[in-house]
Amino acid sequence: MIKVREAHEEDVGQIREIFLSVYGTDYPHRELYDELWLKRSVFTDDALILVAEDTEVGRVVGTASVLFDFGAHSDLVGEFGRLAVHPDYRRMQVGKLLMDKRLEAIKNRLHVGLVVARTVHPYAQRISLSQGFIATGFLPLKHFFRHRESFALLARYFGDALALRRNNPRIIPEAYALANLVMSQPPLTPDFIVDEDSASYPMGGDYRLEQLQAEGYPALLRIERGRVRNREIFGPVRLDYGFFKLQSRQTSYFLARSGGHIVGAVGYTMDPVEHTVRVFELIALADDVVRFLLAELERKCREEMGIEYIEIDVSAYAPRMQRTLLELNFLPVAYVPAMVFYQVERLDIVKMVRLNKLQELGPLGLTEPVQAVAEVVMRGFSTCVIAPRMAQAIKEVPLFRGMNTEQATRLAGVCTVRNIGAGDRLFSGHDPGDRLYLMLQGHVAISSASARVIGTVHTGETCGEVSLLSARHHSATATAVNDIEVAELLRRDLEDLIRRRPDIGVIIYRNLAVGLGEKLLRSGEWNWDPERSEADSLTLASESALHRT
Repeated sequence: MIKVREAHEEDVGQIREIFLSVYGTDYPHRELYDELWLKRSVFTDDALILVAEDTEVGRVVGTASVLFDFGAHSDLVGEFGRLAVHPDYRRMQVGKLLMDKRLEAIKNRLHVGLVVARTVHPYAQRISLSQGFIATGFLPLKHFFRHRESFALLARYFGDALALRRNNPRIIPEAYALANLVMSQPPLTPDFIVDEDSASYPMGGDYRLEQLQAEGYPALLRIERGRVRNREIFGPVRLDYGFFKLQSRQTSYFLARSGGHIVGAVGYTMDPVEHTVRVFELIALADDVVRFLLAELERKCREEMGIEYIEIDVSAYAPRMQRTLLELNFLPVAYVPAMVFYQVERLDIVKMVRLNKLQELGPLGLTEPVQAVAEVVMRGFSTCVIAPRMAQAIKEVPLFRGMNTEQATRLAGVCTVRNIGAGDRLFSGHDPGDRLYLMLQGHVAISSASARVIGTVHTGETCGEVSLLSARHHSATATAVNDIEVAELLRRDLEDLIRRRPDIGVIIYRNLAVGLGEKLLRSGEWNWDPERSEADSLTLASESALHRT
């Protein structure tokens, strides 16, 4: 019989053995193997440690915890972490029993419960989803085990958490898809406002960067803007916790000085084992100090500190800060409603991450809700890498002629990029015609239903324009002549962008009409029938491309 109870001091040795059996001897967080550290965890009020015991043999076979100091002291946020079951007792519902007991024990102690679940297998994800947690984020390459692993972020709400939530966050368009996906899950309802107009914090100022020492602490405390008013970055600690307590929690601050005076600071924690940094506070006397501090921290992490992963929790009501971080190549990876308890209400946050070392994610075991979130997040990272080249290509394509740099960049942001090998098909006859293709590299051959090649589409050209106007299936086939790189623009993504940016829609549909008219004129097809198959339009486009070559 399996019984779940709170851990006792005498359980520490068996808890250590469970971690060894699950994680092996090369787990980077060596404190989990330290019996003194585990003993302190059993007795501290900042954590709840549970064990699952096989009462028939008196053996501890699983353990799980809730960390109550995950957020700031008043946030009422806890992380459901360190759920580990001995391999001998897997598939016996031990994990579910531990999760049930955790929920029962904390329901009156938390507003928000978080699970940071591994993605190399779906077990923790499934247990969490079955207990009412919702998928809120995908954290690519966050932790280091034997290699860097990605994690899913899930959340569940208790008590008055959602009743205290501030309505109508203001988010940048680049966070829209993720926020909408999260907020569409019950019991939530989308109520955010997409902010198209807020500019980022400006560059400028003559500032010097230095590390915070004890003598600079009082001067920094006197700066209210950014610390008390309009707080835009959140984390598990704050400056007003006290200098020596901050030191004990392995936090650091970079100061900005101007003319000998302290004008701001950015606070962060660093994990030298995992090569990660988490920013938890920003204090500034002027707008350009904000940009200076964030840019300098990012540069030092990348060039001097060997940091691979930087994470910041940004207020979902601060589009200027979101925009500034985006320009520093931070991207949204999670949207967590009611995450922070600030003054008298709970605020949503956008978790933004910069990856300084892009690498393959490796094999993933994702549940369907987490998969949906991961696809949105990773689209952002692939777009970040390819966006400058895509934006330039888009500006040179006749269909998008007349767009300025900002408009082209926004359009590039809703495209996805695929690599296709020589001989593979981009699409076949009877496939859904729901997207436009922009050739970034290579070319494809267009063939009719009879397999006759009727033309080619080269680098910088598009095919599938008619797909933007109709939902008819393809009646032609596009085959890669060589290895190609192609950007795809889905009709649903374009329609969503145009709803928010009609200026982009005007350009696209104007050029679409002009382009199709020119193709018809060049081909001599004066009597165009709108009911004709898309193969005819592809033929016209391909023949037009052939004429130009």
